Amino acid sequence: MKADPAVQRRLLDLAEIDAELARVDHRRRTLPEIAEISAAEQTARAKRDAQVAVATQLGDLDREVKRQEKEIDQVRARVERDNKLLQSGTVAAKQMTDLEHEVETLHRRQGALEDDLLELMERREALEMDAQHADVELAKAEAAVADATGRRDEAFADLETQETRAAATRKTMLPQFPEPLLALYNRVRQHKGTGAAMLRSRRCGACRLELDRVVISQIKAAAADEVVTCEECGAILVRTAESGL
Repeated sequence: MKADPAVQRRLLDLAEIDAELARVDHRRRTLPEIAEISAAEQTARAKRDAQVAVATQLGDLDREVKRQEKEIDQVRARVERDNKLLQSGTVAAKQMTDLEHEVETLHRRQGALEDDLLELMERREALEMDAQHADVELAKAEAAVADATGRRDEAFADLETQETRAAATRKTMLPQFPEPLLALYNRVRQHKGTGAAMLRSRRCGACRLELDRVVISQIKAAAADEVVTCEECGAILVRTAESGL
C-alpha cells in the first residue's frame, strides 16, 4: 500500500485524537466516584435498615405501652367501682371483707402495672434516642451518596465535552486519508489499540519495541510513500527525521 508521506504523517494526529477518545472512555469507566457511590449506597442501605429496625421496635413498644395503659385504666375502674360499693353501705359484712381484699389486690396489681409501664417508657425514651441517631446517620449516608453522584455527574459532563470536541475534530480529519489507508489504520486500531505511531530512534511508538537491523534495513530501503507496519504490533509506522534511518 502506498500513501503520500505527508498524509502518513497526519495519521499521527489522528492517532492522538483516538488516544484521547480512548482515555476519555477509560476515565468514564474508572472514575473513582463510581466506586465511591457504590460504597456510599451500600452504607446508606445499611443505615436505612437500621432506621427501619428502630422504627419497628418503637411501633411494637408503643403498642405494648397502649396495652399496659389500657390494663391500668381497667384496674383503676374496678378499684373505683369497689370503693363506691364500700362507701355505699349497702353491702353485707362478708361481701365488704371480700371487696376490701379485692381492692387491696387491685392496688398491688396497679402498682406492678405502673412499674412495668415506667420501665416501658424508659425503654421507649432510649429507643427514641436511637431513632434520632439512626435518622442522623441515614441523612449523612444519603448526603454522601448525593455528593459523590454530583461529582460523578460533573466529571461525566466534562468527559462528554472532551469526547464531543475530539469526535468532531476526528470527523473533519477523516476525508484527508485514502480509504484503503484509513481502513488499515482502523483495523489495526480495533485489534491492537493503536493504529499508527511514529518510528523514533528505530523503536515503534506503539509497542515500544526496538526493531532489529534487518527490519530497519527493509524500512530504510522502502520508498517514502510505501506504507510500512510494525511486525510486532501491526501499527502503521510513520517515518520522520527522528526515525533513525
